[in-house]
Amino acid sequence: MKVPYNYLDRQFGPAETESIIDDLRALVGTGEFTIGPPVLEFERRLSAMIGVKHAIGTNTGTDALILALKALGVGPGDEVITQVNTFYATAGAIVAVGARPVFVDVDDQYAIDARLIEATITPRTKALLPVHWAGLPPDMPAIMDLARRRSLYVVEDACPATGAAYAGQAAGSFGDLAAFSMHPLKPLHVWGDGGALVTDDDHHARWLRLYRNHGMVNRDEIEMWGVNQRLQTLQAVVANRVLDRVGGWVDRRIEIAGRLDRGLADVRQVRVPPRPPERRNAFQLYIVRCERRDELLKYLAAENVEAKVHYPIPLHLQPAARELGYRRGDFPVAEAQAQDIVTLPGHQYLTNAEVDYMIDRVRRFYRR
Repeated sequence: MKVPYNYLDRQFGPAETESIIDDLRALVGTGEFTIGPPVLEFERRLSAMIGVKHAIGTNTGTDALILALKALGVGPGDEVITQVNTFYATAGAIVAVGARPVFVDVDDQYAIDARLIEATITPRTKALLPVHWAGLPPDMPAIMDLARRRSLYVVEDACPATGAAYAGQAAGSFGDLAAFSMHPLKPLHVWGDGGALVTDDDHHARWLRLYRNHGMVNRDEIEMWGVNQRLQTLQAVVANRVLDRVGGWVDRRIEIAGRLDRGLADVRQVRVPPRPPERRNAFQLYIVRCERRDELLKYLAAENVEAKVHYPIPLHLQPAARELGYRRGDFPVAEAQAQDIVTLPGHQYLTNAEVDYMIDRVRRFYRR
């Protein structure tokens, strides 16, 4: 048996692919390839799904983060606080607008430790950028309370977390702005790259709609110097096919995660993180901590289980971060996790038999 990490061939089988291609043929007949009706439909439906007033489609999730920071006036001389174990795009977006990323250690759920944020705030701090890492919302109520007390903006990096929620409130609906990714292996995904921003703020929404489209108010006038970071209409066609299924897919990912948790619970060499009931985890990644990690990965590969590591080197230890001045030991929790975390396949297209096979192979490894 093979347990794949990538599920896109299962999702986009012949019937699904032909159905989307029919939609693309219909779009070709209209010639409306730039912010066409599918983009507007997607924005309307995404804002309703998240429970906010505005959604603005962007070219990528990274673009969404960059645009969010620019909309809030974050730039050179400013600092933005985020977690140290996130994907590169989070910190890269901060650097892209000229600001300095300031890192915070994480908790035993791999989420930013909200208790540690305040100690990193300086007079140069402009915004907090919490990440819904691997699909799990961090402690957004505590983060929002701190931000309001200290007059800081909050940009949610909800890129991996479409369909997640904290105490029933959707990921992406807490902060001043939130960014989503539609990378092919995110819960909401397209046939390539895509992203979106959401907000309740009318002023930010108007600015973002203009700026992502060259600052154009119409074909002949620009209100500001903008850029081209808009969502491609072709990708919006795919997103509209996918959007309504995200909730059900996340439900299945949660079910699979529970099956994995139960199957590994008594394996002392595997550490399953806490699962707080108030947090609806989208499980974009299913991550546990495993002893003898590298040996386990080799064994699982030989047994046709496609496990991975997200990520073995925290951001402060990356070559790109040298100028930030951090050292090994500055973030002990994230550094320890990086030594033994394993991502097991946990997507919605796995069968129960495949999940059970994966559990069995992990258990066999530690019985050897």
